[in-house]
Amino acid sequence: MSENATYRTAGAGPRDVAVLGGGSFGTAMAKVLGENGHTVHFWMRDEEQAEDIRKNRINKRYMPGITLEGDIQPTTDLADAVRKAEVVLVAIPSKAFRAVIRENSQVFRDGQIVVSLTKGIEEHGFKLMSEILQEEIPRCRTGVLSGPNLAGEIVNRELTATVIAAKDPDVRRAIQELLGCEYFRVYANVDVYGVELAGALKNIYAIVAGLANALEMGENAKAMLITRGLAEMSRFAVSLGANPMTFMGLAGVGDLIATCTSNKSRNFRVGYAVGKGKKLDEAAQELGQVAEGIYTLKLVREKSEAIGIYMPLVRGLYEILYEGASINAVINSLMMAVQNSDVEFILPRTISQ
Repeated sequence: MSENATYRTAGAGPRDVAVLGGGSFGTAMAKVLGENGHTVHFWMRDEEQAEDIRKNRINKRYMPGITLEGDIQPTTDLADAVRKAEVVLVAIPSKAFRAVIRENSQVFRDGQIVVSLTKGIEEHGFKLMSEILQEEIPRCRTGVLSGPNLAGEIVNRELTATVIAAKDPDVRRAIQELLGCEYFRVYANVDVYGVELAGALKNIYAIVAGLANALEMGENAKAMLITRGLAEMSRFAVSLGANPMTFMGLAGVGDLIATCTSNKSRNFRVGYAVGKGKKLDEAAQELGQVAEGIYTLKLVREKSEAIGIYMPLVRGLYEILYEGASINAVINSLMMAVQNSDVEFILPRTISQ
């Protein structure tokens, strides 16, 4: 492939795709790609893990019992994986995201498609993963994949939909062609910032929902928390430039519902453990995987206070997790807060009477 090769047109057959990150979601995307007939250069840090997948076709640590079919090639050589790929999907935790991309920035080619799968925010400067890609590899064409995508369901071929957000229509089309199949639908959006911020923010409210579940709150209370969470996250995102309508789609309310109602969600499970009396560190350690919402909560609380956006659920959860506040005291405080408007974004009527 030439140094400046770009994505081929539809009908050109199987592609070479790199998936960076051997966790649960990286594994799920590698599986979809492999079953769709593509060659997957599946990068992970741990040689033992890579060798085990090579031999047994199973990622025992993250997806035990799930066989990876197709041409999936585990590797610990990131540069080699990126060089061979037309498209690169990045599923690296937010804390390590910039370091890994920066360290290998010279390997990426002009016009290469690079899409973030990571739902998180960088600590310094409140940067989203797409912004990191633009800063570190500006010559690439970038995008973001986000939506109600529990990895455990995708690997079992359960019906799922996601959103590819990119300004470049070729990036959107390429990802739709690569990943779309009978059980995995890929919808397109141009609001990169809104789609990505929705994916990061909903992790906070999944922790809140886990807490509520542990306290055996009723269905009315759970519905209230989810919808007020939606109002809160969209208010915050719109103040930073996102399109409010993005939050009515799969990346917004769709992802929020999935993670706030399922014990398959890592963030939900952390909230549930805390609600049952565990300390945050214990809950995170027991999980054994990254729950991005723990880090996102700190950053969003700081940012919302700095720009003056009212986020009572964020503030309340922060008090519980980091300041030792009583869960009941925080709930009582939330229930005594001012009852303001339900829906904040009203669209003008376009149908004449």
